[in-house]
Amino acid sequence: MSSPLRIIFAGTPEFAARPLQALIDHGIVPVAVYTQPDRPAGRGRQPLPSPVKAAAVAAGIPVEQPEKLRGNDHALAQLRAYDADLMIVIAYGLILPQSVLDAPRLGCVNVHASLLPRWRGAAPIQRAIEAGDRESGVCLMQMDAGLDTGPVISRAVVTISDDMNAGDLHDALAASGIELLLDFLPQAAPLLQQATPQPESGVTYAHKLSKDEAALHWQETADTLARRVRAFNPWPVSSFQWRDQTYRVWSADAESGTHTVPPGTVRRHKDHFSVACTQGWLSIKTLQPPGKKAMAAGDWLRGQGQALQDGEVLN
Repeated sequence: MSSPLRIIFAGTPEFAARPLQALIDHGIVPVAVYTQPDRPAGRGRQPLPSPVKAAAVAAGIPVEQPEKLRGNDHALAQLRAYDADLMIVIAYGLILPQSVLDAPRLGCVNVHASLLPRWRGAAPIQRAIEAGDRESGVCLMQMDAGLDTGPVISRAVVTISDDMNAGDLHDALAASGIELLLDFLPQAAPLLQQATPQPESGVTYAHKLSKDEAALHWQETADTLARRVRAFNPWPVSSFQWRDQTYRVWSADAESGTHTVPPGTVRRHKDHFSVACTQGWLSIKTLQPPGKKAMAAGDWLRGQGQALQDGEVLN
């Protein structure tokens, strides 16, 4: 499937790289790709290209990496020179001023990883899991000057299962977003005319994730912490302190049941350990000791974790 439209694609992370690659694989090759500048990454802190840039370079597509678009006359002139019919924006990470939104003949569309108007903003996947939502989805939206406020062209619903983490949901939503895009492009102009304004009720905001949120606080409920562990996998990854060292928690379950012990109290089991919360226990299943790879909690208990005492209280 090819497209007669001249398309600019704008995106940065893996969530955007997959749709870009799908377009290329279907013969829909953008005239240009916009992505954020290379950023230092890894232990060596060497500048690395975004996943979107890597896909574009491999396909021989021109890549533009302006630091900003707002107030950048040179970047705007460059974008207009591509004479695009449509701009597809997915997790780009830069604010698009009205001048950019108006540049393509048909405007700009965005694939957003939530069922709008719920979870507008930067971290909809993680916030949906953290809040205990039973379903999420993707919306193909006509962009306007607001934050994820434009009319919705189409949507797809994805069920959030009890064991689904943010990485799992990311993959499911990326696949659904690709389907929405491929269905949209052959009839873009008429579908844009049929876009539905978002309702004014039900608006929530998915604030950007912070590393500071990773620490597990045993004064919260086990259900809350279990959801957070899933929401923060693969980043920033929940963690706790034991003997002045940070242990990352990759998977955990909430155990029901009442207790009278202080929050943070440890209960050892054969293949895992549980930590008392204000309500219930958080059962640690997979953790990562400092400087080591993630491992099953039972393996850790039989090794370094032998020193973790039953009844010990974690900070």
